[in-house]
Amino acid sequence: MAKQRIDQGGVEGCEVYGLGRQVISGVGATRTLTAAESGALCLFDRAAGVVYTLPAPVAGMYFEFATTTTITSNAAKVITGASSQYLLGTVDLLINGAATTLAAVGNGSTHVAISSNGTTTGGVIGDFYRVTAVSSTQWVVNGQLSGSGSLATPFATS
Repeated sequence: MAKQRIDQGGVEGCEVYGLGRQVISGVGATRTLTAAESGALCLFDRAAGVVYTLPAPVAGMYFEFATTTTITSNAAKVITGASSQYLLGTVDLLINGAATTLAAVGNGSTHVAISSNGTTTGGVIGDFYRVTAVSSTQWVVNGQLSGSGSLATPFATS
């Protein structure tokens, strides 16, 4: 079978029929992601939380995370794979139906995790964010989380 080129240089982009997106779910308490899984949608689908560990960042790789089950214990957490890899960017944290919001900022120099507890730091069904590698040491995070109580940043140094 001859190879076919897919052109993405046009203003309309391109379509690939029959190509599905990988969804990672039902992983239990922990899961280490691989570079080959870049582009996957990773689900927080366990009330007792899930911890995903990112692979070594290569500029352009990305992962998206969605909460499909509200966290009731532990955390919905994403951590970098090494202490010299950091998270930067912003997630908006809000209380549903209220005017209370918090823009949580990852500083790119000490934050190595984003952790949602099901209340003050997000982790509620419907939460969604994306992490994109921009260098060999940094991931940019952007998304939206829902919380309750006194909102607090989900970014952490451990």
